[in-house]
Amino acid sequence: MVEAAGIDLLGILLVLALALVFGSLAERAGYPAMMGELFAGIVFGPPLLGLLSPSAGLEVLAELGVFLLMVYVGMEVDMHELFALGPKALVVAVGGFLVPFGLGYGIGALLGFDVGASLFVGLAMAATSLATKSRILSDLGLLDTRIAGVLLGGALVSDVGVLVAFAGVLGYADAGSVNAVELGVVLGQALAFFAVAFVVGDRFLPAVWHGVETFRERYGFVTETTAFTVALVVALVFAELAHLAGLHAIIGGFVAGMFIRQADLEPALYDHMEHVVRDLAVGVFAPVFFVTVGFELTLDVFGSALGTLALLVAVAFVGKIVGSWLFSLPTGLTSREGLVVGLGMNGRGTVEIIIASVGLSAGIIDQSLFSMLVFIAIFTTAMVPVTMTWGVRLLDRSGELYGADGSTVALADGGAAGNRDGGGDGER
Repeated sequence: MVEAAGIDLLGILLVLALALVFGSLAERAGYPAMMGELFAGIVFGPPLLGLLSPSAGLEVLAELGVFLLMVYVGMEVDMHELFALGPKALVVAVGGFLVPFGLGYGIGALLGFDVGASLFVGLAMAATSLATKSRILSDLGLLDTRIAGVLLGGALVSDVGVLVAFAGVLGYADAGSVNAVELGVVLGQALAFFAVAFVVGDRFLPAVWHGVETFRERYGFVTETTAFTVALVVALVFAELAHLAGLHAIIGGFVAGMFIRQADLEPALYDHMEHVVRDLAVGVFAPVFFVTVGFELTLDVFGSALGTLALLVAVAFVGKIVGSWLFSLPTGLTSREGLVVGLGMNGRGTVEIIIASVGLSAGIIDQSLFSMLVFIAIFTTAMVPVTMTWGVRLLDRSGELYGADGSTVALADGGAAGNRDGGGDGER
């Protein structure tokens, strides 16, 4: 093996090359690149061929990848749009979170998992993927329909809600006790982090960005690259704040991304930062993360725990659909529209895999449960294009594709959702 300063360069080269090839093949088949990257890790890593193996260098790159990926996910969330979303999207998001979370926790407890593991099962089942929804809606030509606004808005709120809940669950799991005082401390730390993060992001960061733009205009030595460096420093500051509060660094990265987006920056500066973060995360480091996730999977669950795996997959698949569908009924959507929204909300993708990976590294879940949660993410994400296509045909036959009255409503109740650049490029 070629090594430099103890780093397996050949291993990194092979991982990146396989991620590029299999990620591209997955995208050509209409699926997120991360599914191809996971496949590469499973086939060429320890689960099957064993040609690739974990290393310290890959671990560092993977951790950097998941951190930058969460910064980018945060930059895709516009808080103004979040608060402007209509009640339809908010209600659907609540249903799409509470029902699968409750079912996941209940099934975990029923199967004998401890409280921490059961909570992680619930979180994984409650997760969804905004980027996957954007791509599928675009491919099916549904971006100008009423269900598109509800679905994108619901996925946006759900992503934020799951990550906030994840902060609390991880803090509880780290406490390792049901003592009311310790739980109060954990909750207080999480609330303190979000309060401090809001003050820093809302009050302090605008002054930082104003200073950056002032130096750029007056002295000319603040370049677009310098602005990206400032953004990276901001993300690391938020990560350290999260760490001090007993939370995972990715929570800090996600929150930092949201506030970086809110900065009233010169468009050229912001666009450069967003593109660099996306290119580094999606193009380089995140693929390493997903390939190495494949290293950690065990295929033994298809033999020794096939019944448990099948049960968890079924509960995850049905729970998300039923929760979104039930909560959509009081919003004025038809029953069929609610069903299609539930089908669209069902893909987990990146968020569930990150949650499962953190749970494994923290020792809260074992390798077997980790593998099951990743397979749930793969299965539900793979099923979304199939089920959504069927659902759209159902709506088309019933004349409800553009709403019960035949009108085209791109965004529910005047709200907005989606990416700043209006696309799903760079999706995982």
